[in-house]
Amino acid sequence: MQQHRIIVLGAGYTGAIVAGRLAKQLHREDVAITLVNAEPDFVERVRLHQLAVGQELVHRPFGEMFAGTGVELKLATVTAVDAERRTVSVTTGTGAEDLAYDTLVYALGSGWNTQGVPGTAEHAHELSSRPGALRLRERLAALEAGRSVVVVGGGLTGLEAATEIAEARPDLAVTLAARGELGDWLSEKGRRHVRKVFANLGITALENTSVTAVEADRVTTPEGSVPAAATVWTTGFAVHPIARATTLDVTETGQIIVDGTMRSVSHPDVYAVGDAARAMGPGDKPLRMSCASGTPMAWQAADAIAARLTGGKLPKTPLRYFNQCISLGRREGLIQYVTADDRSVGAALTGRLAARYKELICKGAAWGVANPKMGIPTRRRHVLTTRPAPAEATA
Repeated sequence: MQQHRIIVLGAGYTGAIVAGRLAKQLHREDVAITLVNAEPDFVERVRLHQLAVGQELVHRPFGEMFAGTGVELKLATVTAVDAERRTVSVTTGTGAEDLAYDTLVYALGSGWNTQGVPGTAEHAHELSSRPGALRLRERLAALEAGRSVVVVGGGLTGLEAATEIAEARPDLAVTLAARGELGDWLSEKGRRHVRKVFANLGITALENTSVTAVEADRVTTPEGSVPAAATVWTTGFAVHPIARATTLDVTETGQIIVDGTMRSVSHPDVYAVGDAARAMGPGDKPLRMSCASGTPMAWQAADAIAARLTGGKLPKTPLRYFNQCISLGRREGLIQYVTADDRSVGAALTGRLAARYKELICKGAAWGVANPKMGIPTRRRHVLTTRPAPAEATA
């Protein structure tokens, strides 16, 4: 029997988990699993604010991570997907080529979103990629004492970036510009703690403030200009643009629309996970772009693919939230407990204990990529030549 060709695009948290989890469940002689990624190492995206201030992250080469698993790593940049011909166009160090697939897992993720604000692409720094974090690191290292840094965006990434920079460089003047009130999605306890940490670190919060332009040495707001020797842009993420250029059903923002098993609603041989997918969670609300969403999506996709290939029972991984974990420098943190559909409740963990909790979560996320079945022994199953429809899982 010809091997079933599975191609996974992108080796962030979700793509790497899908590839490794499939390799644990399917016989190697039955499938050829190819993981396409532009870099040879795993990037801990949730730690890029640490990298930006000069901290060294653990080196995690894919060659070691997938050694002996049967997953083939192909270092390449994805340039196009043809969902009708079932091919992926890539560019490698030796040129362009097309890869044919039987099952495709689209996990190209997202990058920074300039929101169309003039000057952002030219002058601001981003924290959605390792190259971006390294460029910011170089810029911060070159700043003399007393220079100003403006972080634009009051979400999770903005809070983490501002506090990390202020803690690592107390000689800099750090300002955070937020469209709403500081931490307005948090509980009252969570908001109080964020304000306390900001005060202790000397961070200025510009609340209810929109940045309308970015220049090399300042940002512009409706109230006037704010000096900025470095501007860090953290106003959300934009999905990779390739899916929008395909015949796949996508949202207005370019996310691939998937069903409960992470399979494309328009092309059953395509699955999408992580930031690239529009999946629905509790309350029929779209899952937000986050590692907390992406990991269970990856489990669900991998297990659904394995079930469909082997005639097994379709899984039903809970797609829900428990908390939001925010680092506020290395010594402070905030664990905001939330409902299943991601609404803050009154309970929150703060201080050093919360910082340790967040650190465990980050380490656990990286461990989960290298151990996609969470250390649970798994029996590999054979791919069926003629595959019956899998039994639906019970709720």
